[in-house]
Amino acid sequence: SLSSTMESLEDTFRSLSIARRLQPDDPSYILDLALPPGAHSSTSAPGSDLLAACCSNHAVRLHSRETLRGCGEFQGHTGAVFGVRFSSSSRDLLYTGSTDGTLRCWDARRPGSAAARVFRSDPGHSYCSFDVSCNDRLLCAGTEQVGEDSFLVFWDTRMVGDGGAEAEDKQDQLLGVYSESHSDDITAVRFHPSQADRLVSGGTDGLVNVFDLSLGREDDALIATCNCDSSASSLCWSVSTSDAPSSLSWYPCWTEGMGLGAWRPVAGLWVAPLGPLIGGHLRVTSDLCLTGADQDQLLCLSHDEGLHLWDLSRLDSDDPFTLLSSADARSLVSLPGAAPLDYFVGGTWLEDTGHLFIMGGSHDGELHLLECSGSGLKLMTSLRGGHSATVRCFQWDPVSGALLTGGEDGELLQWRAGAEEIGVGGGRGSLKAGSSMQLKTKAHRKPVSRRDKKQAA
Repeated sequence: SLSSTMESLEDTFRSLSIARRLQPDDPSYILDLALPPGAHSSTSAPGSDLLAACCSNHAVRLHSRETLRGCGEFQGHTGAVFGVRFSSSSRDLLYTGSTDGTLRCWDARRPGSAAARVFRSDPGHSYCSFDVSCNDRLLCAGTEQVGEDSFLVFWDTRMVGDGGAEAEDKQDQLLGVYSESHSDDITAVRFHPSQADRLVSGGTDGLVNVFDLSLGREDDALIATCNCDSSASSLCWSVSTSDAPSSLSWYPCWTEGMGLGAWRPVAGLWVAPLGPLIGGHLRVTSDLCLTGADQDQLLCLSHDEGLHLWDLSRLDSDDPFTLLSSADARSLVSLPGAAPLDYFVGGTWLEDTGHLFIMGGSHDGELHLLECSGSGLKLMTSLRGGHSATVRCFQWDPVSGALLTGGEDGELLQWRAGAEEIGVGGGRGSLKAGSSMQLKTKAHRKPVSRRDKKQAA
């Protein structure tokens, strides 16, 4: 049962200890971690034995998920690499985003090779967030503010050729941009884990926008705006959905001559597209709705440690959709021994147990695993003796029952229940005095207010 699975996970968390510690000779900050498809559900095949990490020296490193030993790296970005994602459908494809104005796709089977694909937009764009849709068809990046505008940029991953100078000069894969929903840097972008046309974005303007991309133009696609009252740091979906598509649901697809459009399953058949996704209106009927969902929640963490949890399944009802909101969520949990909770690393949704977890920490490296729900935060366990500086990223690997963490001490750690530590790699080198990737804490230029949700016509 779900409750027994949760109890087992709680026992696992409480008995976590360091299993392996990777101490590279040149310990750049580890800024983000990614696991390949099949690694986020204990019922799925293990897939690839790879773990990807992006670092403050602009490199993207590959490690063995089991042993943490290095398997090679990719070089090519000329600016800070702020994020890394595996393709949802292929463990061989790896996407990275950088402030150098490119997203890049790498062949994980060929460490050291040039990027297989390069995605660009306007030369003046510098990206600070990105994500890839669950069907791998769309890439979206959020830009820093350019003049008075900030942009959500969209690409079709199937419309770009090989990497290299020729590919870098082309923008044929660019679908278009949204430019009116944010007024400052777009610091977080996240596609829905099972609905390819659902996207959320957050920025330093304090807004978190929810889009249904199947509705086409930006004004129509923006279905809700939430106010997090501060600069959004990270977004995490907390969902539980049925595998069977609703007969009233719309799904994006690419069609010859029509571009990116919306299709609808009717009696087991897919009917014709209704129009392009970006650049024109979709003619939709009043029966447009989302795939049936038992839970469709969104977690937002801010750069000043605020926390907001919204139930987006209530957007079409009169019920309030804010489940939990705190300007400083560190006050929501008491730690034993007056231990400090200085910051939040991020959140993760554990599908097998149906629970949302947040990792917090202290600047000296201590970590705290917290369960998050509408009733508040609950301490699951604290992890000590691991990192010696701020932790930037983590991944939970349910296949092997391991927690993976990386941070500003340059170390990559693997935590397992009842483990004894095994050292990996070289000795500890001199740590860098400063990070090449600083969190943005720009002041808001004007107050923001909650925007009325929009309905499909």
